[in-house]
Amino acid sequence: MFDLDKWQEILGTMQKNKLRTFLTAFGVFWGIFMLVLLLGAGKGLENGVYNRFGAGAKNSIYLWTGKTALAHKGMSPGREIKLTNQDIASVHRDVDNVQILSPRNRVLGEFTINYKTKNGSYQVFGAEPGFLKINGEIPFRGRLLNEIDEREKRKVVVIGDQVSKVLFGEGDPVGEYVNIKGIHFKVVGTFKMRGNNSSRREERAYIPFSTLQAAFNQPNQVQMMALVAEPGVSAKDMEGRLRNLLAERHKFSSEDKMAIGVENTEAEFLKVMGLFNGIKIFVWIVGIGTLIAGIVGVSNIMLIIVKERTREIGVRKALGATPFSIVSLILQESVVITAFSGYLGLLAGTGVLAGLEYLMESSGAEAPFFANPEVDPGVALAATFILVISGALAGLMPALKAARIKPIEALRAD
Repeated sequence: MFDLDKWQEILGTMQKNKLRTFLTAFGVFWGIFMLVLLLGAGKGLENGVYNRFGAGAKNSIYLWTGKTALAHKGMSPGREIKLTNQDIASVHRDVDNVQILSPRNRVLGEFTINYKTKNGSYQVFGAEPGFLKINGEIPFRGRLLNEIDEREKRKVVVIGDQVSKVLFGEGDPVGEYVNIKGIHFKVVGTFKMRGNNSSRREERAYIPFSTLQAAFNQPNQVQMMALVAEPGVSAKDMEGRLRNLLAERHKFSSEDKMAIGVENTEAEFLKVMGLFNGIKIFVWIVGIGTLIAGIVGVSNIMLIIVKERTREIGVRKALGATPFSIVSLILQESVVITAFSGYLGLLAGTGVLAGLEYLMESSGAEAPFFANPEVDPGVALAATFILVISGALAGLMPALKAARIKPIEALRAD
């Protein structure tokens, strides 16, 4: 396999037929190049859509109050369902496999958030710390709300980055006080959002849930609750159990979709990921098909080479060359062409993807559904390994044909 004379002979044959070697190698190069590009583009599209979901939990459930649309046990439709702190406690107690559960309310009415001479109209919510984890608020300056804030009903607030820019410009708001409906709150942090409508979602402020209930006359009221199921537990199954529990507590039909509004992010997330699984399969089919076409080209060229060198192979066998030496000669040439051109295609494909990512980052461009095109290193290594095996297989049939040539027949060949 490492016979220097054999390697020199292979290189000499390639140099003698440069155009043929180039066209054969280009077929394999193009196949792996397109496979890498398609995989990278597919991953970039997947990353872009994934980012649109934001940094929040991908298996979260949001429930909010509504009005009944179905009659139930003698009660007419149109009743308003109002959730309470006891409902939160009941979910904690009676529903298994809940990892995070957090309520959220909104400060009602028209008002502005004021800081000295500056002000702006923004939504203010009261939430427990778990809600910000579920919803995907990312700390930017300072910190987010914590359990001590909630337990002690502290008058602290976390504001979105857009709110901070309006009220404080480029300055750091942490430690300053803002006025919300006549009550002063200390700013303990700012947050950013990622994903769909991120700037709009940064035009918000959060105070502790317990503080909102006490300070803004919402005792024992819950407008919304958010929860995340434990790993491995279906959010759809959790949604059904929640509906049944709340239907029993508030006496409405569990089939009444209007009594309690539900948003199940896991269902939407799984739909999108299912779509990308289909795209991945399609990309692999197209890429491998292109690659196979290149490898078949290598096999055909090896057959031509064997035919051209029939007389030479006959002389070799007449002088005592073994079938193994003949097979290894053809296989080596096939593997060299396939592996080398495939490796160049791999480098070119990853280089194009890296260049595209660099251009996007350096220019600050943001494609709505495209981000970080990349190829998994494991996939790249597997592709290289498959190329070497494919190169050997591509040359196997021509090599076996060469090994079966009888010296006397080869010497008579034209």
